Amino acid sequence: MLASRNRQAMTASPTLSHNEGVRHPQGDEPYYVPSGSEREIFASCHARGLPVMLKGPTGCGKTRFIEHMAWRLKRPLVTIACHDDLSASDLTGRWLIRGGETVWVDGPLAVAARLGAICYLDEIVEARQDTVVVIHPLTDDRRILPVEKTGELISAAPGFQLVVSYNPGYQHAIKDLKPSTRQRFVTLEFDYPAAGTEAEIVAHESGVKRSVATKLVELAHRVRRLKEEGLPEGPGTRMLVSTGRLIASGIPAADACRVALAGPLTDDPDLLAAIGDLADATL
Repeated sequence: MLASRNRQAMTASPTLSHNEGVRHPQGDEPYYVPSGSEREIFASCHARGLPVMLKGPTGCGKTRFIEHMAWRLKRPLVTIACHDDLSASDLTGRWLIRGGETVWVDGPLAVAARLGAICYLDEIVEARQDTVVVIHPLTDDRRILPVEKTGELISAAPGFQLVVSYNPGYQHAIKDLKPSTRQRFVTLEFDYPAAGTEAEIVAHESGVKRSVATKLVELAHRVRRLKEEGLPEGPGTRMLVSTGRLIASGIPAADACRVALAGPLTDDPDLLAAIGDLADATL
């Protein structure tokens, strides 16, 4: 009863709004170019309440895809950036002091479950295992979220769907997902788009000419091959868009590539020099 009364008080206060952090579908459709049947599969999963894992490298379009699908399905979207310090309370909620009163504040996962929103946990592998297990009851037929601190069992509203992203390139012994978590999700595989499609995306999103976008994609393909030389991960499409936006604003291509493509990828002087040489040869 106390939790219920305090929750009512919370929703009456703008600083403790239930809808804080919730993005509702509005405006133009987020730009997304499908590479296969991922939109149809995701929509089918949503209709059946199946949780989905988006698996692929950094900057290949996973986040844009979920924004696109939330808009198409007309569902609110709650995004949670996972990290080492993310706790179960950060997801479910906590008691706080407000105006001399102790009030319960729902966490983003609880908010999404109550609203019937799509809840997107970005880079779930970054979260601690004891935090990840909190989502398990929401990923099976129970569709509930136990809130330990209040004793409440939140039943997910119709339309709720749990989506996580996962970058296999970050896998290692202490940060891989356990099978008990992985096997709860339908997996959609993402990768960098085909060259023509990627150039189309870069041109559309950055404003550069198609010829420049094509050159940037050609450069990206060459740089991605440097993984064999020790580069941790190649440039994603998002990075090419950032580079293109600088070029479109009048920054010389060499400088744009240095600060928006090479610099974010590595601090290794040999790799930086190699990327610089590739940029000079390509652009």
